[in-house]
Amino acid sequence: QMSQIDIPIAQIKKVPALLGEADVLKALQLLPGVQSGGEGQTGLYVRGGSPDQNLVLLDGVPVYNVSHLLGIFSVFNADAIKNVTLTKGGFPARYGGRLSSVLEINMKEGNLQEFHGEGAIGLISSKLSLEGPIVKDKTSFLISGRRTYADLIFAPIINANEEPGTDLNVDLYFYDLNAKIQHKINDKHRLFLSGYFGSDVFANEFKEEDGRFKGGIDWGNVISALRWNWQLNNKLFANTTITYSRYKIDILAEFEDRFGEQTETYSAKYFSGIEDLAARVDFDFIPSPSHYIRFGASAINHRYEPGALALNAEFAEEQFDTLVGSQNAYSGEFALYLEDDMQFGALKANLGVHASGFTVDGKFYSSLQPRLGLRYLLDNNWSLKGSFATMTQYINLLTSESFSLPTDLWVPSTERIKPQQSWQAALGAARTLGADYEISLEGYYKKMHNVISYKEGASFLFGLENDWQDKVTQGDGESYGLELFLQKKSGRFSGWLGYTLSWNWRQFDEINSARRFPFRYDRRHDISLVLNYGLSEKVSFSAAWIYGTGNAVTLNTFRYPHDVYAGGFDNPFVGNAEIESGGQKNAFRMTDYHRLDLSVQFNKKKRRWERTWVVGLYNAYYHRNPYYMTLDTERVFDPETGQFYEKRRFREVSILPIIPSVSYQFKF
Repeated sequence: QMSQIDIPIAQIKKVPALLGEADVLKALQLLPGVQSGGEGQTGLYVRGGSPDQNLVLLDGVPVYNVSHLLGIFSVFNADAIKNVTLTKGGFPARYGGRLSSVLEINMKEGNLQEFHGEGAIGLISSKLSLEGPIVKDKTSFLISGRRTYADLIFAPIINANEEPGTDLNVDLYFYDLNAKIQHKINDKHRLFLSGYFGSDVFANEFKEEDGRFKGGIDWGNVISALRWNWQLNNKLFANTTITYSRYKIDILAEFEDRFGEQTETYSAKYFSGIEDLAARVDFDFIPSPSHYIRFGASAINHRYEPGALALNAEFAEEQFDTLVGSQNAYSGEFALYLEDDMQFGALKANLGVHASGFTVDGKFYSSLQPRLGLRYLLDNNWSLKGSFATMTQYINLLTSESFSLPTDLWVPSTERIKPQQSWQAALGAARTLGADYEISLEGYYKKMHNVISYKEGASFLFGLENDWQDKVTQGDGESYGLELFLQKKSGRFSGWLGYTLSWNWRQFDEINSARRFPFRYDRRHDISLVLNYGLSEKVSFSAAWIYGTGNAVTLNTFRYPHDVYAGGFDNPFVGNAEIESGGQKNAFRMTDYHRLDLSVQFNKKKRRWERTWVVGLYNAYYHRNPYYMTLDTERVFDPETGQFYEKRRFREVSILPIIPSVSYQFKF
């Protein structure tokens, strides 16, 4: 299929990884047409889209937050994953609800015959996976867990450097758990129950004789799916699925001041989230080997918490308690689809239509989305491809460029906020070179309407008393480019080369004086080279080199104070804020990004046991890749005038130097 890439999990595990933790999303960022948001981040920007425009499915369940540890790791444990498929365009009719991509990740189902396990012990994290039969040939299980222990490593260091009279405690870790059970009722019926639970904790507490401060951020996902697979006959199959998904974030700040015997306390808790309950039925009908029909329906109930601030204060004998900005919303999303995959000699066609509806607060939207995919075989090695797809997205993610924390808000389309829409056309050619090599070239053009963004100067923390709809604006997007992909999947030597040439634009009436500007992640050139080489049965070597044009940024030329209040009190998450302004939107480019990652695997096999030592080096030649830009101000003495003046300059800040890693992996 055009614009679709399958990456074997074994190949993902060979890609050099930050801190030795194999990461599905970091590997996908090395593909043409896919970009990262920045150094160490797990977000996917596909063909000019933004992360909220990706439909990320784990066993068919949408995942709303894909990051651990502020983006250093993704929520997907590679040891629990069976397969990964990314679709960037030419979307089949069975998919809907997002504009830019569909990422399908399916968990292992558990071995029905034998008991197996695998795991790893790294510098800051460890993991363990177990699978096997509960009832042989009938029922099996999979369970896989991970936890970081950076807090256990750094806590003694922090405590050793504390000043006398102070006490500082810091927590920074994540944990997640994947579980799945399959049960074979008979040859025609199977049940699958799967679940994921993950949470991040980032907290600190500082105590002194005259007071205390406690702050932190907790966020995480909970998902589950129950699927019934039914083979009605040799030509008709059905899958019925019930799913649940929840993402939630809590931010806490507590202050306590002591004045003799009198104590004043002040606490604030910001919370936001989204919760889904859904049902879906899919039918596959195969009347002949050259004819494949799919049809089905789905329904989703969304519940949103688009941001609220709970405030509590006690001053002497007075007490204050309020809730600011609590505006829960509910919506329903429905879809029907029909697609027909047909082959006529050398021509293969996928025709389909996706019909969807969305209801919120008495407002109803509907959309009819045609899909077309074509492939023509010139000979046994050459093929030409073309596709066209329209997409509609009813839920939106509000992202603040000023904060790197997971404070993004999921909100619905409303009477004021229209659904996002797009159409994408693509043409390409592909060729197989011998038994192992594949090369493809694709060109695409995508037009987006009603994309959403904060207005200039707005964010989730400013003006919590106001409706979130007052802080945003909608506009258009446009992206186009060429993608080259050369891949070798198997053999002693394997890997891929990806190159993307692209342009990515946005235009809003209320941003940048209504002038078109480059999207923040517009990247003219993007190159990735991944190489794996087996030196012997016991030693293998991997390398990954990445190059990308620098991100587009706005250079704000001045600052002004901004008084931030919530419920009559200063907002504790912002404090005495300063707003930067004055720059043309995304008119400056940061330094180009490039990095080399290396790893060596030392493998040893015994009859029932396999162990591997992995030694890695992230950013091997220590290129200071910019993470963000800051405006520095310093006082400089002018000897001619005998006076001081302020000198301002922009400075790029990098955060990840050379990072070595070592991990011990095992299988049994």
